[in-house]
Amino acid sequence: MSTTEDILGRTDLNDIEAILSVSNTDVNEVEHIVKNNADTIFTWDYSLARPALRRLYEKAKTGQWNGTTDLPWDTEVDLEKTITADQAVIGSGVDPKIYVGTPVEKWGDKEWMEFGVQNRRWTLSQFLHGEQGALLCTAKITETVPWYDAKLYAATQVVDEARHVEVFARYIDEKLGGSYQVNAHLRMLLDDIVNDSRWDMTYLGMQVMVEGLALAAFGFLHQLTGEPLLKQLLRYVMSDEARHVAFGVLSLKEVYDEMSDAELKERQEFAFEAAVRMRDRFLSQEVWERMGVKPRDIVPLVLVDPTRGLFQQMLFSKIVPNCKKLGLLDRNDAWLRRRFEDMNVIQFEDWESTGEEYLKFELGKDAPAPIPG
Repeated sequence: MSTTEDILGRTDLNDIEAILSVSNTDVNEVEHIVKNNADTIFTWDYSLARPALRRLYEKAKTGQWNGTTDLPWDTEVDLEKTITADQAVIGSGVDPKIYVGTPVEKWGDKEWMEFGVQNRRWTLSQFLHGEQGALLCTAKITETVPWYDAKLYAATQVVDEARHVEVFARYIDEKLGGSYQVNAHLRMLLDDIVNDSRWDMTYLGMQVMVEGLALAAFGFLHQLTGEPLLKQLLRYVMSDEARHVAFGVLSLKEVYDEMSDAELKERQEFAFEAAVRMRDRFLSQEVWERMGVKPRDIVPLVLVDPTRGLFQQMLFSKIVPNCKKLGLLDRNDAWLRRRFEDMNVIQFEDWESTGEEYLKFELGKDAPAPIPG
């Protein structure tokens, strides 16, 4: 049986040295090659075998939008004004009292403003890189999934993801004036998803885990910010992302119900590894470095900061109920449930799964609030 050390390369989830040892060695890299070990599958069965996936496909066809003409790109974005307004809602996102004895203790309004600006650039940059990962993974799903209905839907998602890459890249370039390289933890996870030969693992890694976390993160920022262009951009993207996560849930439910315990254990372990990798990437070590703060001095405190803790937990509000819907939480003596308990995110298990919730994210409707109450 695999241990936490076997899966993550460390025994302690919060091992700072192990977390920070994963870093970009070439910050100027512009091309990254990953071996794709999958078979391309043709299917000659064109019958309508999965009505739920066909309904999703029909929703995708009518839910298309144009990133060039449907967003108000002439909107002026005053980044410092935007960050000031956003920080007035939830503060800087960290509790300064936690950082007594560190360089952050002496920060004033100027430093916290710069931190907010850099963190916004970093956050949206990681969204952008994740969307490119989704673009490539969904193209892979189109090739590898053996079901006709799934191929049709996946093709619409490829278009969606191209649009997401387009709009995030344009917003970062035109409105933020600078970007960040892909976070090493995110890149490692994307590499693993692309490299795996099994089509259902591409679904699990991208559609359920990465896209599920992205949907929650987009919802959090959409609710937080008053910047009109970003708010509308996120709302459009969320309408697509909810369908993407539903695509994973609807497809994998059928497959995982038929798997043996041994097969499902591999999926549980992969879901756990993906969850930890995504949590680790949100520690923002590249931002701290740019602010002149050594990550080793600050990341241990970030991990126990209750302000950050709430945000970190909310990121899993889509992942946990979807894993429960797929039967991943409680098979094999509740192995994944116990891991999510260790991560303090199990409280979301009874929230609505995206397999049913995606209709609430359609354009023209009020997006569901990501924070209870």
